[in-house]
This record gives sequence, C-alpha cells and structure tokens, in this order.
Amino acid sequence: MNVLCIGNSFSQDATRYLHQISEDEIFVRNLYIGGCSLETHMINIKEENEYYEYQKNGRKLKMTSINDALTKKKWDFITIQQVSHFSGMLETYEPFMEFIVGYIKEKCPKAKIVFHRTWAYDDLSDHGGFANYDRDRKKMYNAIVEASNSICQKYGFDIIPNGDAVEMARELPEFKQGGPLNINRDGFHLSLDYGRYLAGLVMFKYFTGKDATKVTYEPENTDKEINKKLKEIAEIAKPH
Repeated sequence: MNVLCIGNSFSQDATRYLHQISEDEIFVRNLYIGGCSLETHMINIKEENEYYEYQKNGRKLKMTSINDALTKKKWDFITIQQVSHFSGMLETYEPFMEFIVGYIKEKCPKAKIVFHRTWAYDDLSDHGGFANYDRDRKKMYNAIVEASNSICQKYGFDIIPNGDAVEMARELPEFKQGGPLNINRDGFHLSLDYGRYLAGLVMFKYFTGKDATKVTYEPENTDKEINKKLKEIAEIAKPH
C-alpha cells in the first residue's frame, strides 16, 4: 500500500511512526515544507518548484516537487490538508483545493484522495495563528471540523480523524491541561513520543482497517498503559 502526503510539519508528525506501526505494510512518503498552505502547494505545482523534502519517517531523503513525486510510484492514497492556522477557515481552501485535486486526478487517476483533518492548538499555545480563533482551543477545533466537513462533502473525500483523536487524548488524565504530560511539544506540533504515535495509529487504522489495539510497535521510552489508551482512541476515533 503506497501513501503520499502533500502537507507540512503536521503530516510529518502523523507519518513519523507509520512504517513501524504497520510493520512496513504501508509505504508512506511525506512532502514537507514547514507551514505550507494549499495556496502555496498550488503555486509550487504551477511552477514545478522542487521545494519539498521527500520524507521517510519524518526525515529528508531528497528535495523534490509535487509534480515529480506524484509520478514516482503508483500511489494508492494521496492525502491533502490545509496549513494549521487556516484549517478552520473555509474561505482559505478555494480556489486552491480545486486546482490541486484536478492536478492529482490528472497525474494519478487511480489514487484515492483523502483529507487529513489536523488538530487544534494547545490551550496555552503562543502560535500567532491561534488569534484566528480567539486563542480558544475548542473554538479552533469546532472550526476545523466545520470547514473540513464542508470541503470533504464538496469533493466526496474521506477524513482521517487525527484532529478528533487528539481532542479525545486531551481528555485523558495524563494529557489534560496541567497534567503530567502534553500531547503537544510546543503548543501546536505533536509531542515526539505520544502525540506522533497517536497520529500514526489513526493513520494506520484508516488505511488498513485493522484493529489499532492490536498494534505491537511502541516508541522507545513510552509507557505501555498510556500507549494502550492511545490505541483505544485510535480504534474508535471518527470524524465529527
């Protein structure tokens, strides 16, 4: 199974452990530019810019363009997402999404395009884009749900529910505000251990349909009981 993510650092987070979780059943590559929006992806396609890190497990293999990456393999799935600070603002999606989708369908007509729903920022995040949502985590999450539901209904896309899973994890005692751990590492990116692991589990569940609670791989120096809870979240997480 071949998966290409057209994204940024949030898809980097989500794919970091996917090879290990799937025991290499899933071949995944991430196209990475930090903070890259749909508008910038469109521009880079039009100009054939080789500005992307072609990543495996969150690490650069080489630099490439979207144009070249789409023709490198017979992709089964291609994921799209909006940059995090615009992800809850529907007016930022078009006309860029229409162009990108059209281009992907032209180059990879057999690939299934899916939408990667990303997560809201941490309650105390100092990210400048958090102001778009009055620095309110729940408001940002609800806006992401509304915008992504609307755009996915328009195009008939499935949603990979990482944003929903992260919200569920934030209700666990370990990750609640003021708790011993944080599902984020800097207020917006996922933590390098549990956060990235959860996102990878959600990806695994979507792409394979297999029981996430049966996953045997766990990142080094993580707690088995916490990992068990994250597997359970990944198993039941659904788009709202």
